[in-house]
Amino acid sequence: MAPPAPTPPPQRSLLGRLPLPERNYVAEALRTETVGGVLLLVAAVVALLWANTFGGSYEEVSKFHFGPGSIGLDLSVAHWAADGLLAVFFFVAGVELKRELVAGELRDPKAAALPVVAALSGMAVPALVYTLTVVLGDGSLAGWAVPTATDIAFALAVLAVIGTSLPSALRAFLLTLAVVDDLFAIVIIAVFFTSDLNFLALGGAVLALAAFYLLLRFDVRGWYVYIPLALVIWGLMYNSGVHATIAGVAMGLMLRCTKREGEEHSPGEHIEHLVRPLSAGIAVPLFALFAAGVSLQGEALASVFTRPETLGVVLGLVLGKTVGIFGGTYLAARFTKAELNKELAWADVLAVASLAGIGFTVSLLIGELAFEGDSEMINEIKASVLIGSLIAAALACVLLRLRVRKYRELYEAEERDEDASGVPDVYEQDDPGYHLRMAAIHEEKAAEHRRLAERAGAASNKPDSPA
Repeated sequence: MAPPAPTPPPQRSLLGRLPLPERNYVAEALRTETVGGVLLLVAAVVALLWANTFGGSYEEVSKFHFGPGSIGLDLSVAHWAADGLLAVFFFVAGVELKRELVAGELRDPKAAALPVVAALSGMAVPALVYTLTVVLGDGSLAGWAVPTATDIAFALAVLAVIGTSLPSALRAFLLTLAVVDDLFAIVIIAVFFTSDLNFLALGGAVLALAAFYLLLRFDVRGWYVYIPLALVIWGLMYNSGVHATIAGVAMGLMLRCTKREGEEHSPGEHIEHLVRPLSAGIAVPLFALFAAGVSLQGEALASVFTRPETLGVVLGLVLGKTVGIFGGTYLAARFTKAELNKELAWADVLAVASLAGIGFTVSLLIGELAFEGDSEMINEIKASVLIGSLIAAALACVLLRLRVRKYRELYEAEERDEDASGVPDVYEQDDPGYHLRMAAIHEEKAAEHRRLAERAGAASNKPDSPA
């Protein structure tokens, strides 16, 4: 008798349902980012109105200097926002990345392949589109990195405005894309936008980071220890010539993001929970307030579609991001033989890819670094980032609205909790207790309907009342 044929391994599902802990983490993280995204939109609108109605006062406030000049930190308000407040944003990005690497989607190399390939393609293709545009138009290659970044907060704000409740798999895909995107944006800033190095300050920053790491490893607690040390690390990193936001990333990556016995949350998740509202609600909106104040009069707006550098940014965000992420996802699925979740379609991947074309915070930062010293070009690049992001948002809105009914059905199915256990029903199908609770609920409803039926029958048998 021939031995039974071996059972083939289960087909990997692309954009399948998340495990419950991951689903809860993603929901909490995106809830905070959505609120921050709305504040970001408000800050951007205020900046535009301020710069185009009271431009003189906007410039005056942005260029106002303060800080201890004796240690090289006499900076303008705009500079403090870009190098100081964004360090908080990149700290959160560092914690997110660490968590994804040790406990999230990037933990498993096979599962990580998809978002990593999609994110890399979503950065390489926009850079290529920009490069081709400026080469053909005889422009400057300095801004090649501007359209490579995705702004997750801005993207989530768009979702909140149009009222689209994406299923958790698509929300997690978008968040993981943004995390990997942030990682490579950090690498780009560190490698390509580092000025002449001050090795003494850099050595001091490294030693301070080592002290930060050792304090964490020995479980030393107390904000009064870490916040002063973090400020020292940031100041040394700034004076070293390496962009100061790298300090935030480095400290975020050092936090422990795995739980020990008896811990409800890891230290990294706990600190991220505390700092994320500060990043999303204060740091990023304030950066936007002093970075998005673009004059939309005269040359800045007129040249967006005629100047090769600005046209390259717009095409990179709108066309490059969409083609790059969708193409990278499709190729990754094809070569890893992952099957797309049967409840979704490739049109959904295309919609999320177009949504990732919203590049705001990091794109504005890279634009300032790429054309440092050329205020006219920086203004035009900022205008192109704003216009490109708006076009990408409009395109995403159209694509997402086409499937909004399906998204709502999937979202409601994921959130349904008929037994009121606090856990969505889709995660309890293998739990006997869930089915017993549901049986009791249905039996109670059946008993109620039997009582109502008897009452209705008794009422119909009564003789008619006299007129």
